[in-house]
Amino acid sequence: MTKEFHGWRKSGHSNPDGGCVEAGRATDGTIGVRDTKLHGSGPTLEFTRDEWRMLLHKIRTETP
Repeated sequence: MTKEFHGWRKSGHSNPDGGCVEAGRATDGTIGVRDTKLHGSGPTLEFTRDEWRMLLHKIRTETP
């Protein structure tokens, strides 16, 4: 069964053409990430809270 995510937020780094990702949260704290161009009909990547923190840390510290 697919989890229900709510509170979807677009990335602050969105492209003017609308190409970006958005993140939402499930009631168990899982973070879902999806492509906005697919209007909610595409796949959703799921991360635990710890995985999400580690991903954001890597992005913030290893991106020039």
